[in-house]
Amino acid sequence: MRFRQIILFYILTAYCLLPTADYSTAQVFKAAFIGGFNLSQVDGDEVYGFHKAGLNAGAAVIWPFSERFELTIETIFSQKGSYQKPQFNDSLSGEYKLKLQYLEGPILFHYNDKGIISFGLGLSWGRLIGVEEYEHGNRVTTTTLLNGPYSLNDFDAMADVRFRIWKRLKGNVRYTYSLVPIRTREFHPPGNDPWTRYQYNNFWTVRLIYIINEKQSDRIRNKNRGK
Repeated sequence: MRFRQIILFYILTAYCLLPTADYSTAQVFKAAFIGGFNLSQVDGDEVYGFHKAGLNAGAAVIWPFSERFELTIETIFSQKGSYQKPQFNDSLSGEYKLKLQYLEGPILFHYNDKGIISFGLGLSWGRLIGVEEYEHGNRVTTTTLLNGPYSLNDFDAMADVRFRIWKRLKGNVRYTYSLVPIRTREFHPPGNDPWTRYQYNNFWTVRLIYIINEKQSDRIRNKNRGK
């Protein structure tokens, strides 16, 4: 899928979600600010563990289209990657660091249990907007945003849990995994045959979500349902 087609998909999705009725219908939508962090690794890079921390922040629109179910569309800045500390006291220390920055648009369906906790599944498209790779403490100059080797697009599946902390403030834990490889790399270990690995983003996210107009949305939705 080309970049323009992806943008068009999200525009059409947002358009379909816009209210076509009256002003009171528009108020059913909830708006939210989001802030937290990722703990990530890249499967297939020969580095193990969720050791790369990064920012995850943005905004969301939530549509409670029934008593129990909600649809959420987010716009998120997300930092992922991989990290391994030095393994040897040598110029070839084994240190590895990968910094990936994405602008993402997750779409999720949530089951809402009495406004206390909700469980969701969704898909996300991410556009790579920044990349830095370091091996043995030195930057890999051939790794760039436009010349690769990392794909500019990342398609993810995700599972999500939200829970109320206090009034309009909610906690959120999310697990996300790439559906298609972000890179294909051939490794050449000394004395062994080379092998090829497909690499995938794999990360956990912990966030706080602040709902701006939750009471207003619930009041108008209940009013509309009583008509």
